[in-house]
Amino acid sequence: MAGAATATELDALLAPYAQRAEGCLRRWLVEPGCPDALAEAMRYCVLGGGKRIRPVVVWMSAEAAGGDGGEPADRAAVAVELVHCYSMVHDDLPAMDDDALRRGRPTAHVKFGQAMAILAGDALLTRAFGVLAGAGAELGAALAGELAAGAGAAGMIAGQVADMGLCPVAPGQAGLRAIHAGKTAALVRAAARMGARCAAADEARLRAVGEWAENIGLAYQLVDDLLDVTGTAGQLGKTPGKDAAAGKRNAAAELGAGRLGEMVDGLTARAGAALAPLGPSAEMLRQVGQTLVKRRR
Repeated sequence: MAGAATATELDALLAPYAQRAEGCLRRWLVEPGCPDALAEAMRYCVLGGGKRIRPVVVWMSAEAAGGDGGEPADRAAVAVELVHCYSMVHDDLPAMDDDALRRGRPTAHVKFGQAMAILAGDALLTRAFGVLAGAGAELGAALAGELAAGAGAAGMIAGQVADMGLCPVAPGQAGLRAIHAGKTAALVRAAARMGARCAAADEARLRAVGEWAENIGLAYQLVDDLLDVTGTAGQLGKTPGKDAAAGKRNAAAELGAGRLGEMVDGLTARAGAALAPLGPSAEMLRQVGQTLVKRRR
């Protein structure tokens, strides 16, 4: 596997975007009329933690496509992060991963009870599309379509269903790729295409950032599987060994660290090649992808 990147290096690269994400999330997270108890749970689930990788992908993809995306990109970044946070809240529930720790804190259902955790997750998902509605009729609809495709029944949720063994999944590397493509790569790809759309990208640029994101998303999940086996709760901010405890498939356990490293390097190379037509404007996107998949604790 490519050389290790420290948490400090990754944080330094993402910090300006993470700060931007925090401000945008605080601006649009809670809509008027939301009950105080629900608003508290939503803020707990979203604010004050996380590297904001998906918002970073939105903004950097807009830059790679030749623009900054303006307020629509800010809205897209918020929307994709709200969907990501909702998915974590629901993943942590006893009926799914049954986890008590997320981002170094008690999970939402531990803090607020299962009913409020479910409802807070529901609120985050629906709020995401409300935020996108403010991007204007035509662009907002295009962004909503990208997000729904990445997060929906043929994207992230399909991957979660496969990950939990609730549908047939092929054995070996092909099955692992199908799981990872859904549960992780699909939302990263949506984030990239949303950012590029905010910069009025043509089809060639949309394909380029989408291909980059799919490969980086797959590589990121492979590294996540490795860290699930080798990491500690203090390093990860979540419970390690979850896959084995839940009887889930894990790429590191099935393929071994050596084979996994080769796959990560291949995916990273393909991601970089996908950005080549975009030239220097994609350099930051290329750099963040390489750094994300080199994280090792």
